[in-house]
Amino acid sequence: MTNSMKPHRRFAGVVKAASLPLALCCTLLAPPDALAENCRLSLSQPRIDYGSIRRDAEAQSTTVVLAVRSLSVNVLCIEPAAMALRFVGAAADGQGFRFGREGRYRLSLKNAQVDGRPVDWAVAHVSGAPASGQLLPGQAVVAHAAGRPVVGRRLTALVEIKTELPSNALAVRSEIHLEGQGSFELVSSGVPPSQ
Repeated sequence: MTNSMKPHRRFAGVVKAASLPLALCCTLLAPPDALAENCRLSLSQPRIDYGSIRRDAEAQSTTVVLAVRSLSVNVLCIEPAAMALRFVGAAADGQGFRFGREGRYRLSLKNAQVDGRPVDWAVAHVSGAPASGQLLPGQAVVAHAAGRPVVGRRLTALVEIKTELPSNALAVRSEIHLEGQGSFELVSSGVPPSQ
């Protein structure tokens, strides 16, 4: 962990099904770390609530897509640092994270700026990878401008959360809880994506 600036934040999701109050929660935790004194990572809100979701009489699709939610992620550093983020959670597949037994959520970084300048995202340790801003299982993304990694003191970005469930997840007789958990991490560019 000596190469990591790892003030990370827990991200958890909870869904109740049947008369389904659905909630996606963010719980913030910051473990101590040797380099954490330079940078702090924070999220704009500790909880995202989907409210109640009711099962329709006839399912129109095999998948239920919940409303897109968003929050802000902010990184503030005392000294300039490379801005690289990853999200660590149980993978649903290569494109998203597990939400309940069969659902998934996907995270994308939008409108990112470092020190007030717009930046794109590139997958760490994968040259020539497209700059999508999507946080994928097992990968870190690095803030880039003009094809080069960006160093700065302040990062701001919108995190877009897209959650989907199989429609049969709503076919229950009593209230149930579905959950997805993970953590945002600020990492140095020297840390491999799998650590």
